[in-house]
Amino acid sequence: MPRLFRPHHAATRPLLPALLAIVTGMGTAWAQGGPVILAQHPGTEPDRQARVLMSRALHDAAAHGEHPVLLTGSAQLSTDPRRTALFAQVQSESLCGSAGCTTSVYLPDGHGWKLVLDSVSGPVTITPQTHGEMHDLLVDGTDRWIWNGETYTDTQAAASPPSGDAAP
Repeated sequence: MPRLFRPHHAATRPLLPALLAIVTGMGTAWAQGGPVILAQHPGTEPDRQARVLMSRALHDAAAHGEHPVLLTGSAQLSTDPRRTALFAQVQSESLCGSAGCTTSVYLPDGHGWKLVLDSVSGPVTITPQTHGEMHDLLVDGTDRWIWNGETYTDTQAAASPPSGDAAP
């Protein structure tokens, strides 16, 4: 076996999660930046995990008589390979509105998966910029989400409602 692919070789350890994901058919975005590619990966461990995490949405779509499609992807969100995220999206007529289908992002927490970004619509891109050693996420090309130490938070300020004290 070529030296590059020996699992015990120290130089290959950061590459192993990405190599394993590619070998198992899982799309991977690198932490340096790039789009998260979502695709069907039936029979893989990421697909099995995502089916558990997205079971409610899959059940709801099936209850409407639909045949939902589960898309998954992964991305290393920091230089720590333990921060490889699972991206999951359920596609079905009842769950996808005019903004498209929503994607949820999970990080391993040692006991399972923790939801760190819920129900965003549009393509997700890993940016080179970081907050708290985690790469920012750009959703639909304009909506930047940053790491707050626990989850990703939106940087777009919500519009303030008009004050009732303003004179006509």
